[in-house]
Amino acid sequence: MGLFSALHCLSMCGSIIGSLTLSLRREIRENKAQLLPFVFSYNLGRITSYAMGGFFAGLLHNVLMLPLGEGQGHRILQIISALIMAGAGLHIAGWFPRFAYIEKAGAVVWRLIEPYGRRLIPVETLGQAYVFGMIWGWLPCGLVYAALTLATTAGNEVRSTLTMLAFGLGTLPAVIGVGIMTSLMMRLSSMRKFRQLAGVSLILLALLAAFPWLNPMVLHELHGRG
Repeated sequence: MGLFSALHCLSMCGSIIGSLTLSLRREIRENKAQLLPFVFSYNLGRITSYAMGGFFAGLLHNVLMLPLGEGQGHRILQIISALIMAGAGLHIAGWFPRFAYIEKAGAVVWRLIEPYGRRLIPVETLGQAYVFGMIWGWLPCGLVYAALTLATTAGNEVRSTLTMLAFGLGTLPAVIGVGIMTSLMMRLSSMRKFRQLAGVSLILLALLAAFPWLNPMVLHELHGRG
């Protein structure tokens, strides 16, 4: 899911990581070996925030299971997760632009923490880059929200945290790439067929989330138990 949402990451995070890169000293910007640790530290902070969000998603799962029951509550969360993930896929493919409205859900929190990120500019150290990434990891993003809803179906806090960690790692190639090879990555993100392929792939993942028994890995596990 993280890999397929990479194109959305380019549009959402490309300007942010561009700001990070431009705030660095010229000798660092012009030396890829020095630039890469700053880009990596930023992304490490961003993924840390995703993992924290996953932990809270796991707590939310436990809260929701109390009134709904384990079986029915889990199924409701699966359907909600699949719907949001399908909407994200349609959005990436360019067929559902209104999905962007879901990103307004986190606007209130974002307005509170965004000024702290700006205070870190210009970034001088790897530690600052890490904290900068942690703050910008809470940027309102429909794809992150889709991943969080999927994380609520993981079953507990540890699995939910690992789900968001895996999602964050999946976004790494695109976000690190835009920090190192900006022009190439932005050209890829503008290719219509490339975006549609990623969107359809995400929709297929949504179907597996809604109907997990269609997953070949699940079928293999059930066959083994039988």
